[in-house]
Amino acid sequence: MSKVENFLTQEEEQEIVEAIRVAEKNTSGEIRVHIEKTTSIEAYDRAMEVFHLLKMDETELKNGVLIYLAVKDKTFVICGDKGINDLVPNDFWDCTRDVMVNHFKEGNFKQGLVNGVLRAGEQLQKYFPYQDGDTNELSNEISKG
Repeated sequence: MSKVENFLTQEEEQEIVEAIRVAEKNTSGEIRVHIEKTTSIEAYDRAMEVFHLLKMDETELKNGVLIYLAVKDKTFVICGDKGINDLVPNDFWDCTRDVMVNHFKEGNFKQGLVNGVLRAGEQLQKYFPYQDGDTNELSNEISKG
């Protein structure tokens, strides 16, 4: 089994999926988490590839957010789609990143991801509040590379 398969337990994965569900109850934004062992290119470039592969750039309001982790490389990226980036300040994701880094430094990856997802949902709510009739456009499941 690869390292990424052992990175989180099934229970931890389900807690993260539940955090995504909760976060998306308050926003029309779509949040995904992608975990892979390593990347041979810059983490941001790989995150953008994954963003496209997961069809996150096809949401109606262009308001998808990807939290990408390369476990062995000890790096992660938070990236949002054009609809978000056109509206928010450049430091928009800093507080989400900082919450995650604090947990990651302690080796608590599950809690870092849960708190990051919930914080991302709070941030998105300011610009993309939940509207009646919003549909869940993307899977809440964690994808793996």
